[in-house]
Amino acid sequence: LLSFAHGANDVANAVGPLAAIVHAAQEGNFADKVAIPLWVMVIGAAGISFGLFLFGPKLIRMVGSQITKLNPMRAYCVALSAAITVIIASWLGLPVSSTHIAVGGVFGVGFFREWYMERRLRQGLAASGQTRRLPAEERRRRKLVRRSHFMTIVAAWVITVPAAAAMSALIFILLNSATG
Repeated sequence: LLSFAHGANDVANAVGPLAAIVHAAQEGNFADKVAIPLWVMVIGAAGISFGLFLFGPKLIRMVGSQITKLNPMRAYCVALSAAITVIIASWLGLPVSSTHIAVGGVFGVGFFREWYMERRLRQGLAASGQTRRLPAEERRRRKLVRRSHFMTIVAAWVITVPAAAAMSALIFILLNSATG
């Protein structure tokens, strides 16, 4: 289901600009809506597959094990929630990042585990009649989401969209000035 969702969203995001370029090159004009040739979709799917082959393992390691520990049930929850979110966004016509959505699911599982473990510990202390607070060192040790990865990914979320917009504008300016 998640692969279907990625295909529905990511290939469309990747081939949209390429379809516009192909239309402009073939027709010599710009249009609000363009037909997307099958070969353009195949190129998009092949490009995503090749990117997964080249760069996927590093990202899979980070998302799958370095942010928080995922057992099969947690991984299933992440995959199902990400797939549902991406499919709904695709149905609504929203171009979303399925990677960011999946990473958000991993954070959701990890932060829920932290909250749940803390709650169980407090309930256990209350049931045994202990009223002591958990020492700060003990609370830090119980963090189940690596904060360094969390901050890196949040920074990437904040930086990538404006960086891509700025780079796109710069490339357009350069190409526009080069072609007259």
